[in-house]
Amino acid sequence: MKNLFSTLFALGVACVTASALAQAPAATAQPGAKSIESRVAMCMGCHNIKGYRTNFPEVYEVPMIAGQNEKYIAAALTAYRSGERKHPTMRGVAGSLSDQDIADFAKYYSQLAGTTQLPDQPAKQPDAQVEALLKKANCMSCHGSNFSKPIDPSYPKIAGQHADYLFVALEEYKTESNPHFGRNNPIMGAMAKQFSNAELKLLANYVGSLDSELKTVPESRFHQR
Repeated sequence: MKNLFSTLFALGVACVTASALAQAPAATAQPGAKSIESRVAMCMGCHNIKGYRTNFPEVYEVPMIAGQNEKYIAAALTAYRSGERKHPTMRGVAGSLSDQDIADFAKYYSQLAGTTQLPDQPAKQPDAQVEALLKKANCMSCHGSNFSKPIDPSYPKIAGQHADYLFVALEEYKTESNPHFGRNNPIMGAMAKQFSNAELKLLANYVGSLDSELKTVPESRFHQR
């Protein structure tokens, strides 16, 4: 297809909003415990800055993860940690995370964008060429008719995701024998390998143009009092 403090309640709440955190009574906090916001600081430097771009393996906007499915975020981080997904920066970040960190981070970002519900069908319909590509790829069978209601929560919402990121992700599924770049997923790999890069770009541009439940939530929000 990265990239990202006060204390928690004594009950061990893993994910709280900035406002709730500010109101948390210090007397009920566990001494020395780090807040979720301090722990996700490594993620914020990329994923909470609007317009932030990375340049590996090419220049593209880092994905929006606020509002993404919790199970998908956890699955992606686990894949980066294991090396199933290859990306130097994300491997370095994920490699430092425990299973509990991954679960907490996934829950945090899944709730960060608030609640948005899209209609069952995209407002923007594809042209004939893109429609034929979508049918061949069978994207809706996994990601839903609006590309934001996947059949399994371990699959991502992709509607409105940055088109350049979607294209790079699809390229990764086609990539083989590269120690630094690629994603090992047989279903997505088989799908992506059917298409030229030009066709994948058409798919990415269409899906990226749709309304989205995903957002980039600026980091400055967390420091407001």
